[in-house]
Amino acid sequence: MRRNKIKQVMESDQLALGAYVGLADPQIVEIIGIAGFDAAFIDMEHTSFDLSIVQQMIIAAELVGIAPIVRVSDSDPGFILRVLDMGAQGIVIPHVDGLEGAKEAVNAVRYAPIGTRGGAGGTRAASFGDVSWADHVRTSNEEILLSVMTEDAKAIEQVPEIAALDGVDLVALGPTDLSQTLGVTDPSDPKLKNEVERIANEVKQAGNAKLQIPMNHPAFPLGPDDLVRLGVGYTHVAPPPPAILMREMKKSLTSIHEALGRSD
Repeated sequence: MRRNKIKQVMESDQLALGAYVGLADPQIVEIIGIAGFDAAFIDMEHTSFDLSIVQQMIIAAELVGIAPIVRVSDSDPGFILRVLDMGAQGIVIPHVDGLEGAKEAVNAVRYAPIGTRGGAGGTRAASFGDVSWADHVRTSNEEILLSVMTEDAKAIEQVPEIAALDGVDLVALGPTDLSQTLGVTDPSDPKLKNEVERIANEVKQAGNAKLQIPMNHPAFPLGPDDLVRLGVGYTHVAPPPPAILMREMKKSLTSIHEALGRSD
C-alpha cells in the first residue's frame, strides 16, 4: 500500500486537511485532490453511497495522490473489511462503544498481531496479488488510518484509555452528536468548550493518537489556529460540496433576480 498522505503530514507535525465528498460523483474527489487537499472524506454514515461508487471514489483519490478516508455507518467488521479490501486508506467509525468498541475497531482494521482483520491476497488493496502477502500486511498496518469517534457518554469518559490504545490513530469528535450527548444547543456554551478542552488534553497526555475535529463546523466553529492549539492532527473542512453549491447557486440567482426586478 502506498504512503498515506494524512500520516505523512501528521508525522511532520502539520495539520492534515481533508474535504467532504458529499456528492455521489468520483469527479468531486478529483477536484478535492487537484485543489490541494490531503484527503477525501467519503461519508457512508449520512449519505446513500453504495460500495460501487465508494470504490470509484477510492480509485479517483489514488489518481490524484490523496488519501481516501471512509466513514462507515457502524462498527460491523465484515463491512469494514469490504471497504478496506477495496483500497481505503482510512476508516472512521462513528459512535464507538467506549474502550471495548475501540478494541473491536482495531481488530476489524488491523491485521495480526495487532488485530484480527481477515485476509485475502487477491483483493484490490493487495494489488490483486502483485505484492507479497507479508508486504501487504506490513504496509496495511502502517499506512491505514483508524479514527474512532467518541461521541457518546461512555466513550468520552474513557478517552484516556481509547487514545492510548495501540492501533488507534485518531480520536474524533463529532460536534453535533457530542453536543446532543452533553445536552447543549448553543455552539458558544462553555460546557461544550470545556468538554472539548478536557478531551483534547487527555488525548495529548496519552501520547499515542491525535485528535480529529472538523473545521468550521456550525455546531462548534473552529479555525485552523484553534485546531492546532487543541492538538488536532487531521480535520475535514466544512462546508461540504452540496452546501457550497447551494450557497453559490442562491447567490447567483439572487443577483439575477435583482437585475431583473423580480421579487419571487
